[in-house]
Amino acid sequence: MAGPVNGSAAVLRDAAPLGTNYRPALTLLASLFFMWGFITVINNTLLPHLRSVFELSYTQTTLIESTWFIAYFFASIPSAKLIERIGYQRAMVAGLGIMAAGALLMIPAARLPSYGVTLAALFIIASGITLLQVAANPYVAVVGSPETASSRLNLVQAFNSLGTTLAPLFGGYLILGRSTSGTSGPGAATLTQAERLADAQSVQLPYLIVAVALIVLAIVIARFPLPALGNATRRSAKAERKGLSLWSHRNLVLGVPAIFIYLIAEIGVSNLFINFVSQPEIGNLTHEQASHYLFLLWGGMMLGRFVGSVLMQKVAAERVLGFVSLCACAVMLVATFTSGHVAMWALISVGLFHSIMFPTIFTLAIRGLGPLTEEGSGLLVMAIAGGALVIVQGWLADTYGLQWSFLLTAACELYVLLYAAWGSRPTAALPPPEVVR
Repeated sequence: MAGPVNGSAAVLRDAAPLGTNYRPALTLLASLFFMWGFITVINNTLLPHLRSVFELSYTQTTLIESTWFIAYFFASIPSAKLIERIGYQRAMVAGLGIMAAGALLMIPAARLPSYGVTLAALFIIASGITLLQVAANPYVAVVGSPETASSRLNLVQAFNSLGTTLAPLFGGYLILGRSTSGTSGPGAATLTQAERLADAQSVQLPYLIVAVALIVLAIVIARFPLPALGNATRRSAKAERKGLSLWSHRNLVLGVPAIFIYLIAEIGVSNLFINFVSQPEIGNLTHEQASHYLFLLWGGMMLGRFVGSVLMQKVAAERVLGFVSLCACAVMLVATFTSGHVAMWALISVGLFHSIMFPTIFTLAIRGLGPLTEEGSGLLVMAIAGGALVIVQGWLADTYGLQWSFLLTAACELYVLLYAAWGSRPTAALPPPEVVR
């Protein structure tokens, strides 16, 4: 059901097995997670490309990604309000439409070419993804048993990682592989004006393909009978929320900065990966060649989420989170203090340990929020704006060196470890919302 829940709707009881009743809906939502992962990670091949086209510093390059994540800060609360007004399903369709509009705007941005229009287009795409995140993450977490929420969200996030795994190949072939900057070696000469113009226009085809795929997916979701969430009516749920405070839930209060800080780590690694491994003292690769290794970084995240989904059916989610955060910190220190293929493979391996962090922190943070789940989700998705602080890592790379900047990533992993060990324990827990037809 797309709109607000009707008071006479029948509640789906525990007698209905999750696999039988919700599998079609979760399968469709997995395709949604795939698409936003795919379009987000195209940025990882787009950024080194734009750095050459516009002759940007690391700070200016990471500002592009900061603009992307600033959209999460500004669009999260309006997204939560919109979902409350029109329902989860219509919000997902709207999010896909906004993303498609932004993808189409990348075409004139490439033809001009314009750094400012490119930033605007990416901001619009990210605003659409924000709406999808606020709608889809809590939907998947709540549409089933609370005990397996982390496992379920990790499973659909694995399809998000499938999108992030394939995106570097797509971007590497259609953007970097069709541009002079992408196929030139590390010591290549500066591009001529004509070469920069030709390179800029290479992004038109991939973004047109993405826009068409988003429109098709929006049509499919609009016509699909998704179960709706709510206790009875949205009005009564709103009345229930009076007198309840998000700030009494420690797992949410500390989970918001955990998401914020984790995103600094994930985005910093993925956005600077191609520049890092292409350096002569690390991998000595072209940007196009480096994009194939980026495929392995995101492939590790996909594998880790599938494994994590199974593992967390038997092991407490917070224990798994603590283990992977400790491992992630260790391999980032190896990437910082070594060189050559050791440093390169250490950086690639962090994808495996980052894999379950976002979905696990998210489900631990909304655990026990009850009728406050939508608002809590809005705050958590707003915290994805932490990715905007990748500009700090860009500044560190310009000032102290690209390799030393990964110490910031290692420090971020330590906060996630603290959250797993203590901050994720719920306080003032409330019963979860019910699922209705």
